[in-house]
Amino acid sequence: MVETRKVQVTGGSTYTVSIPKDWATENDVSAGSTVEFYPEGDSLFLTPKTEEERTEGTLDIGDLGGEELTRAVMTMYVSGFDIIALETGRISNDQRRTIRDSVQSLVGLEVLEETRDRVVIRDLLDSSELSIHNAVTRMRLIALSMLEDAVAALAEDDDDMAKDVIQRDDDVDRLYMVVSRIFRATLRTPKAAEELGLAREVCFDYHSSARQLERIGDHATKIAHLTLELDERSGDDDVPDEVLDAIQELEVEARDVVDRSMDALFAEENTEATRNANDARATVRSVDQEARSIDELLRGLDPARAQLLGLIVDSVSRSADYGGNIAETALQKAAPTP
Repeated sequence: MVETRKVQVTGGSTYTVSIPKDWATENDVSAGSTVEFYPEGDSLFLTPKTEEERTEGTLDIGDLGGEELTRAVMTMYVSGFDIIALETGRISNDQRRTIRDSVQSLVGLEVLEETRDRVVIRDLLDSSELSIHNAVTRMRLIALSMLEDAVAALAEDDDDMAKDVIQRDDDVDRLYMVVSRIFRATLRTPKAAEELGLAREVCFDYHSSARQLERIGDHATKIAHLTLELDERSGDDDVPDEVLDAIQELEVEARDVVDRSMDALFAEENTEATRNANDARATVRSVDQEARSIDELLRGLDPARAQLLGLIVDSVSRSADYGGNIAETALQKAAPTP
């Protein structure tokens, strides 16, 4: 329920306002307590001042295993727990292996304690030292290099490069989890946004764009897998140079879309952001047209090879679409606020 209070003046120059008693009671605020104010635009957030404590969470993993257990650990991590206790009557060897794999796939985690019925994980990172901007910037570099190398692996028939692209997807996923963890922290408390030095709306824009970059990494990985499969099926039959050249040109344009969109997202000047974002959106339409023209080139190929190459073209085109989504986010970020 919304409660209203009148602002009063005490001592001739000090503005005062009372706080709701129910809220104060629920949050252990009483006479003599210290509270913190966080200004954000035309709003002022009030929170009780608390001692810096590491948040702890306990999860009964029961019969969870494999992907379900991995997802449970990731969810606790993204939710912001600094110490995660996983418990059940007896933790199986398979569960322990899955937990260790999950810890290795997340930034800053280590196993603190391990017993017959309990595994405790802790986060070693200081949340105040994390930078959502740096994490998204790193995601941008890795995802775009993956996309470039995936298509290069196809053109150069380089299986080792394709396998390297697949391995790098773990790096993008780890960074996305970090971004998600930071973003959720800003939703829980204005203090987290204050420490980052960014408005929560900006954190939302970064998180939304990081999701698009994570998907681009997924499509680069898909292209690498398709390249390996194409190599196995084709034998000595080469992909026509005309097709390879067209796919490489398409990939260059797709990367340009993402680069321009990210430049728009990070731009400090709204005019520059709007220009880059609109240029990126225009290039997306060009990529879609070129993708359709490549599909026409594939009609004369062996059906099996044409299908695999068509999927590669689709992944490159979708990567440009995800760049277009980032451009939309950049335009919203640059728009005047009400």
